[in-house]
Amino acid sequence: MVIVMKAHATDDEVEAVMQRIESLGLQAHVSRGQERTIVGLIGDERPVDPEFFEVLPGVERAVRILHPFRLASRDFHPEDRVITLKPGIELGGPQVMVMAGPCAVETQEQLEASAEAVFAAGARILRGGAFKPRTS
Repeated sequence: MVIVMKAHATDDEVEAVMQRIESLGLQAHVSRGQERTIVGLIGDERPVDPEFFEVLPGVERAVRILHPFRLASRDFHPEDRVITLKPGIELGGPQVMVMAGPCAVETQEQLEASAEAVFAAGARILRGGAFKPRTS
């Protein structure tokens, strides 16, 4: 669930929402955008009625999020953002980032050879799956 605050919600109103979330044994995650502040509930919020938050001052609405990856979803972060993994390696923005690597990492030599091939092909992020003895 995310709590969408009104455009001019005060810091005290946001804090009151966070305290109510924490009183339920859940964690609050605040995301401040240019126009709105959104407070996400972290934990099992299924038994929580959205109206429990909608009555608070400064709250525009409470929205249940029914799909996974809440922290990365557009419901939680409506604005574009760029994540810097290290200088020159960024996810998001106008560039496409290519990630490649073996399905299963079996040896250090295999991973090093894969890294060289991945880099030569233009990818800048190496990924590797877990070793699976039954399929490798």
